[in-house]
Amino acid sequence: MVVGSAENYVSHERELSFDLFFHDNLMHDNAEQRGSGRSEWYYPRLTARRGESGRWHTPVARRYVDELNEDLEGLADTLRSLGVTVHRPLTLPADTAEVTTPAWSASVVPPLNVRDNTLIVGDEIIETSPMIRSRYFETQLLKPLFQDYFRRGARWTVMPRPLMTDASFDLSYAGTATAGGPTEPVEDPRPSPWDVGVEMMFDAAQCLRLGRDIVANVSTEHHALAVTWLERHLEGRFRVHRVHKLSDSHIDSMVLALRPGLLLVRSDAVADALPPALRRWDRIVAPTPRQNNFPRYEADALILTSPFIDLNVLSVDSETVLVNEASPELVRTLEDAKFTVVPVRHRHRRLFGGGFHCFTLDTVRDGGPEDYLT
Repeated sequence: MVVGSAENYVSHERELSFDLFFHDNLMHDNAEQRGSGRSEWYYPRLTARRGESGRWHTPVARRYVDELNEDLEGLADTLRSLGVTVHRPLTLPADTAEVTTPAWSASVVPPLNVRDNTLIVGDEIIETSPMIRSRYFETQLLKPLFQDYFRRGARWTVMPRPLMTDASFDLSYAGTATAGGPTEPVEDPRPSPWDVGVEMMFDAAQCLRLGRDIVANVSTEHHALAVTWLERHLEGRFRVHRVHKLSDSHIDSMVLALRPGLLLVRSDAVADALPPALRRWDRIVAPTPRQNNFPRYEADALILTSPFIDLNVLSVDSETVLVNEASPELVRTLEDAKFTVVPVRHRHRRLFGGGFHCFTLDTVRDGGPEDYLT
């Protein structure tokens, strides 16, 4: 299993791809914070700060990065103690501040949420098409590991890389998903000579993997194009099932499989939106998180996840689950379901956009591609 790295995490860059990716959390999941002493707008206004480039940066305090790195080391040590072979990505060099393509430039973030841009299906590594510009070359920092797996017999595929201009994105989800209102509107795309229309862009973390079956969340046309590619690529080997608008992108703070026949879900409504075969599985509905489970931050800090981020647990096997120690309600719920729960510290999950499932990429597991749905 790969455990991500936060070394040299400096800032978040607000631009079109970032705002689209975190749309639901800007709009809906943090609405309760407006009454907690912050201004009406939980996020800093874009129009007040963004220059002609359409980009601006919010620094991440060094102490939070240091504590995140401590927690990642603790996660890696816990996995090793459970008999897991742990790999780490290359460290992002401190002087690698920006990536530039013919169409755009963006800052670079380290390979922290390693689940997002790599899909492991059977004996194949698939690098998916990124949706945030600052993560465009993130999988390069996993290259030594992928190279080693390839030499030992694995397949290795890269989904077509998008030009990723503003016109590459389907803005319809951000324009119509208004349940949480109000939020800063996503701006109209800027024209570019590199425009080719909407392109495939899709994260591996939009997939729930269940043996021979993959459930893929599709919320936009650029997601749909990528899932069409995935269906054609995996035809005859894996079955792909589409669910629609379960979230703006990732599925793993909405639903996870704890073991065959049992799901952990955010709500019954989420479970009811799944394919019919999965609706027949037993389910555990995650307890509502309490506000005091999370640290308090400065008024202008960017909060990148839902309060349900601790649903993002990691199953080591069908009986053992890693859960954030700061979520005692979820720990008790899973213990009541007869799981061996291993509490692990992760303090700043809402600042960095990921939980234990996001921070890890399981590459080798015991067993084979079982058929759990038929």
